[in-house]
Amino acid sequence: MKVSVRIEQNIREPEVVILTDRMTAEVEEILQKLSEKTPQMLAGFCEDTVRVLAPEEILRVYAQQGKVFAGTEAGEYLLRLRLYELEERLAPYSFVRISNSEIISLKKVRHFDLSFTGTICVILTDGTKTFVSRRYVPRIRQMLGM
Repeated sequence: MKVSVRIEQNIREPEVVILTDRMTAEVEEILQKLSEKTPQMLAGFCEDTVRVLAPEEILRVYAQQGKVFAGTEAGEYLLRLRLYELEERLAPYSFVRISNSEIISLKKVRHFDLSFTGTICVILTDGTKTFVSRRYVPRIRQMLGM
């Protein structure tokens, strides 16, 4: 894909024009990202306090014992949204589902360990170790270009 920026003194508001021969998934993704509103913030609950969580600070989101938690470098926070709602909200920020009960930030992955037969071990930047379930392995392999 070719990207260019042209600066003109008489333009008062930024304008984005996409030139293409056909509509593709890549073009649709670009359109979606450009039309997004302000970054989504999430309310994370920890004991008697509520903290605003930016998607960039979240390592993973997981369901455990009927509740949904966000793991960050600063700790674990209870969220009051369902996992599928969070998956939709966080998808533009490079989050991907790795199991029925977990979503991770690809930007917070230290490395993938492929030595396990049939599955992938994921080590996050804080040292947390989690696993891609067999059902989601093909999707992760495709995303990694393997």
